[in-house]
Amino acid sequence: MAQLLNVSINLSKVDKAKIIKGQKGSYLNLTIEVKDEKDQYDNDVSTWQAQEKSERESGQHRNYLGDGRIIWTGQSQQAQQQTQQATQAVDDLDNLL
Repeated sequence: MAQLLNVSINLSKVDKAKIIKGQKGSYLNLTIEVKDEKDQYDNDVSTWQAQEKSERESGQHRNYLGDGRIIWTGQSQQAQQQTQQATQAVDDLDNLL
């Protein structure tokens, strides 16, 4: 399912040493997490600078850059409602057992 995300990044927090100079420009690798629940500001997306495996394994803290929200999914509103209704029906059946 396709999704569009709208994310704000705090550029002053970017670790400039992680910027990659390429032939066609400068790049910054990011990791974006889509959460199951929204936070108090209605955000369900978090963004941080990508870490190398050794950084993750050593427990180095993520360089958090910002957050955002899903603004569109490829599933229509009606399809989302049908999915929710089907999920509720299964939950109701489970509760009867």
